[in-house]
Formats: sequence, structure tokens, C-alpha cells
Amino acid sequence: MKMNMRMKMKLSCLLLVLLPAVLRAGIGLVSVAEAKEMIENPDASKRPVVLDTRGGYKDYFRGHLPTAHHINFDTLRGTDKAVPVQYLPEELTRALLVRAGVDRERTHLVYATGAALPNDEVLSTSMVVYVLEKAGVKDIRVVDGGLAEWVKAGLKPVQEYFGNPAGKLPKKGEPGIAADIKAVQAHAGKAGKLLIDARPLNEYQGEDEIWLRKGHIPGAISFHWARMMEKDNTHKFRPLETVKAELAAAGITPDKDVICYCGTSREGSLLYFALKHLLGFPKVRLYEGAWKEYVWLEGQTLKAETGGKAAGQP
Repeated sequence: MKMNMRMKMKLSCLLLVLLPAVLRAGIGLVSVAEAKEMIENPDASKRPVVLDTRGGYKDYFRGHLPTAHHINFDTLRGTDKAVPVQYLPEELTRALLVRAGVDRERTHLVYATGAALPNDEVLSTSMVVYVLEKAGVKDIRVVDGGLAEWVKAGLKPVQEYFGNPAGKLPKKGEPGIAADIKAVQAHAGKAGKLLIDARPLNEYQGEDEIWLRKGHIPGAISFHWARMMEKDNTHKFRPLETVKAELAAAGITPDKDVICYCGTSREGSLLYFALKHLLGFPKVRLYEGAWKEYVWLEGQTLKAETGGKAAGQP
């Protein structure tokens, strides 16, 4: 009897190891081949909710993944207390997600498209993934390479529209993945803690024309999100061992307590996704307010620093 129980336990563990990643609930990546298999599942009840997160609605009209529902990432943000593109209140966010068909019982495929910089549409995808996770959704996959990789694989986009039935969200979300300004101020420069600025280096240094105030939050290090991505397709991750090594050279290691931020919380969301869900960092949060909020708070008096270099680079 005991032997049978041990054998069953071993068999269960073996099946878990062998079970394809696309069949396990979680947050991570899938290839376009895996995405195609999921979309074409003969059992319609097991097909994923496919979300096209591109901001340009005409891009969706030109072509998208089969069964993709268009959810413009910017519909999830708005001006709050004068600060633009802040995340919407929870009740509004939940209503939009339910309307898009996001459902606690289903897998979600999320994507945009990719090309060389300045294309950054993967950031709309990672932002939507973050919003889904915060709402309590447990099964979310980014299509690695996005629509560009789909086409490269010889697969055809479609132009038919697709709407999902109203979804059902978990009753409890995950608010703890967000960091507010107090958490950021208590974090920066402390031993064992990292505040990472995911913007391009020139913005970190203060050599840009974008922001109300220039520079970065004191104590933050610079690690541009694009360092993790393939140069010819910024929607596709470089080999994870390569990414892990580059992060380690920058002092970004799993033993650290990490807060990511950027300009408006998109770039930071990609770094958050990679650290937490691809590389398994146990302590990662996202400063949702981002630089746009920081420069406005307390009568624009919070300290800022300029200059500096990219972490881990000469």
C-alpha cells in the first residue's frame, strides 16, 4: 500500500515535469507555435482569451491573431489629480476587463507586435499582463515575438472581429504587487534593495525633452528594458540565460528586493514581468505612479538626480 502511494506520488511529480508549459496555469511566455495550438484547440471551452493590446485600432483592422479581442492598453489609464496616464481605479478596471472577456477560469494570450526600436509595443502587452495579474488573474501568457513572430512563422493574421462573452474575475486581486511613493522612498539606496529605472539611459540621465523635471529618483540604477529583447523584434526576449547574466552584471540578482519604475509604468511593467515571471525573482513590485507622478508630488519638490551610467556597462 505504502509502495503504491509512493509510486503514485513519483508518477504525479513526473507528469508535472513532462506536462507542457502551455497546459499549466501560470504567468509566462509561449511561442507562436504553442499559441496556435491553444487557439485551435478542438475543445472550444479550453481555448484561450486572446487579447490584442495595440494602441492603434487600425493595426488591429489590418490583421491580428485568430480570435483576438482588441483591448487598447490606454483604456486602462487616465488622468488622476492632474497626473496623466495613471492606472484607473479598481472598479473601473475590473469593469473593462470583464467586458473584454477576462475570466478567472480561462487562459489568456496577450500580445502586440514587434520590430526594431523605436517599436515598443511589447510594453502595452506587459502593462496589460500586469493589470490582469493585479486583478487576480492567474493564467496569462505573453506570445513571445508577438504578431511579427506569428507572420515570420508563416502564419496568417486574420481581419475578422472577435468578441468574448463577459468574463468573471476573482473576488480578490493582488494589490501587493504595486508600490506607492512611500514604499519607493523607503526603498531607494537601502542594503539588499534595488530601485530600477527601466527608461532609456538619456531619460535617466536627464538629457531629454519629455519630462516636467529631468533625471531619476535618487538611488535608482538604470537598466533599459530593451536590453532584454532581440534587436530586430523588441517583442521577443533574448535567451533567458543571456538576460540573467546581463542582469547579474548590473547587480540585479534574485536575492534583492526590487521595485521597478519608468516614465509612465509601461517600461517598468516589462522589467517586472521578466524578473518575476521569467526569472523567478521572489520580491518584485512596480511603482505605478512612475516618474510622471514623482516629479509632480509635493509641489514638485521631491529630489531628483541627473547623470549616471547604465548599470553593468562601462
